[in-house]
Amino acid sequence: MIDRRDGRGGECRHPAMEKDVTRQTVPLRPLLAPGRLLVAPGVFDMISARLADRLGFAALYMTGYGTVASSLGLPDAGLASYTEMVGRVATIAGGTSASLIADADTGFGGLLNVERTVRGYEAAGAAAIQIEDQVFPKKCGHTPGRQVIPAEDMAKKIRVACETRDSADFLVIARTDARTAHGIDEALRRAEAYARAGADILFVESPESEAEMRRICASLERPCLANMVEGGRTPVLPSATLIEIGYQVAIFPATAFLAAAQAMQRAYAALHAHGSSAGQDLDLFAFAEMNRLMGFEQVWAFERRHAE
Repeated sequence: MIDRRDGRGGECRHPAMEKDVTRQTVPLRPLLAPGRLLVAPGVFDMISARLADRLGFAALYMTGYGTVASSLGLPDAGLASYTEMVGRVATIAGGTSASLIADADTGFGGLLNVERTVRGYEAAGAAAIQIEDQVFPKKCGHTPGRQVIPAEDMAKKIRVACETRDSADFLVIARTDARTAHGIDEALRRAEAYARAGADILFVESPESEAEMRRICASLERPCLANMVEGGRTPVLPSATLIEIGYQVAIFPATAFLAAAQAMQRAYAALHAHGSSAGQDLDLFAFAEMNRLMGFEQVWAFERRHAE
């Protein structure tokens, strides 16, 4: 956990008020092991990040889809810049205790861009970076029309990423989107090439059956990541089944923002229909609890200490 004590034994200011310079990223590598599943919920802003973090997840996943949608109101189609994304990495990593796995799309360009992206994400506090082999501009992994660059070009990106990182504890996740357009055989060939290039975790995107998922884990000699997207192309399976198949990491990038959008849609519809929230059966987060989540108690304590 983050130590927020100051030199007098008191509590430091809330991270919303000042960056927590004492934060140490917890390495993910010791959490990866056969028979064990690291579950990382998708987070996309500081409300989602703090809610997930206080539940005790060892890792959080900064979803590109959710981050771009929530911050820019745009589709996950290569429209967000490196600067926009690395800023969100710093905000989420600096305000949470869990290790952050961060989506970096294609690395935002060529090899020099990958070098800059890795340096920036690591300095911003991420514990792992995910880079994919799509043609720029990329598209969400569970949508049609994705194209991939030559495997050899992606392998160079992975080598650059591994050479650039300051610490071996900063993990490089190599994702291939080849399955949808080129089939499972090509996706596995690419994943093997990315493993040889040094990738720590392999992410074969959007397999379309449990049989394909089993083949992925049986074929690859690196920890494998399962992308569990409700309504996507891949079956969403129980954790026990994912472990039995052989996965060591499972991300749930869309669960929270789909739930949030549904809840907000219902609340706005009720407000539009009735002109007030009064008398409406809305399942609302308690205002007092939101104040605690956002750190108002620290603000009030600060004000009491310095009241004249």
